Amino acid sequence: MSPTVAVVGASLAGLSAARALRDQSFDGRIVVIGDEVHAPYDRPPLSKEFLAGTASLDDIALGAPDDEDLGFEWRLGTTAVGVDHLSRSVLLDDGSEVRADGVVLATGARARRLPGSDGLDGVHVLRSLDDAIALREDLAAAERLVVIGAGFIGAEVASTARKLGLDVTVVETQPVPLAGPLGADMGAVCAGLHADHGTRLLVGTGVSGLIGTERVEAVELTDGTRLPADVVVVGIGAIPNIDWLAHSGVALGNGVLTDARGATNIPGVVAVGDCAATWWPSAERHVRIEHWTNALEQPATAVATLLGSGEPAPTPVPYFWSDQYGARLQFAGSRREGDVARVVEGDCADRSFLAVYERDGHPVAVLGMNQPRLFTRWRRQLRSAVPAAS
Repeated sequence: MSPTVAVVGASLAGLSAARALRDQSFDGRIVVIGDEVHAPYDRPPLSKEFLAGTASLDDIALGAPDDEDLGFEWRLGTTAVGVDHLSRSVLLDDGSEVRADGVVLATGARARRLPGSDGLDGVHVLRSLDDAIALREDLAAAERLVVIGAGFIGAEVASTARKLGLDVTVVETQPVPLAGPLGADMGAVCAGLHADHGTRLLVGTGVSGLIGTERVEAVELTDGTRLPADVVVVGIGAIPNIDWLAHSGVALGNGVLTDARGATNIPGVVAVGDCAATWWPSAERHVRIEHWTNALEQPATAVATLLGSGEPAPTPVPYFWSDQYGARLQFAGSRREGDVARVVEGDCADRSFLAVYERDGHPVAVLGMNQPRLFTRWRRQLRSAVPAAS
């Protein structure tokens, strides 16, 4: 009998892993298990073009014509509920199981919800296609939107809603939005896009609760302010989908713990994408990266590990982008507290600039706003300067 690999998760990371198996000459059975009924789709457009109604389901589909020749066996609309670490069988919610010689864990993450918001109409998170469809329908009949959380998802939804003509307020508990990934100075510059386009941004204040009986009517802040709202979007982070592995024997932390090459503590089981907390030798800790590029690129290394390769793992240079109010934000590298951001091109006030983050005089990260060509050059330099991880 030919060997079987079960890929648990049918989004970008899972699809990338399945493709990587064929690219690396695996000719056995590949079973791709996904809890959504939808075929793999691209998530970044959900808060932008798809939400605005300018992109269709076909536009965001990740499938390619060549996939039909790869012989994947799809188990969509089926949720994995456990892994037998002795037999490497994946247990499914319909009572069946997939016996496998290797397992790729690619179950991603879910949106963190606001406590007390369950069962209240008009309150949304945005992670899945179904989330986006429901939010799009609600925004079409709304006038006032409150976004809780000024991270990238929150900012992108606010930008899209303003384009649709809604009155938008964004609430952020931190004094400076995006200060974590970008630093306070650059975070403040990027947050300035809200004011540029008529979005009200309230910082340094939290949410004490939502007002409404069957449908949300207002958001109450910790200072007692009530913000009228027809729709509320909660963008306060994500939680890795690892609960189903609690009794599997797989080592867990802030995600599935893996080495630099994606291997878990269970032989024949690897993890990739948003659910994986990968060991970074340079940081001396496990790091979970929730970015599209990581979900695309990381599976190739994990699949090589699964198939027995001992080649050193490439050390990733994290990269993410965000489209807000017509501006393209791009960031690559790893920023730490104490790093100094220096603008080397353009002007922050013009919303077109490139800033290089330096640590002990050496560049470690780069941020660009509407500077795609120069940013690409700097990103390439950062990637070439990073050694492989053994």
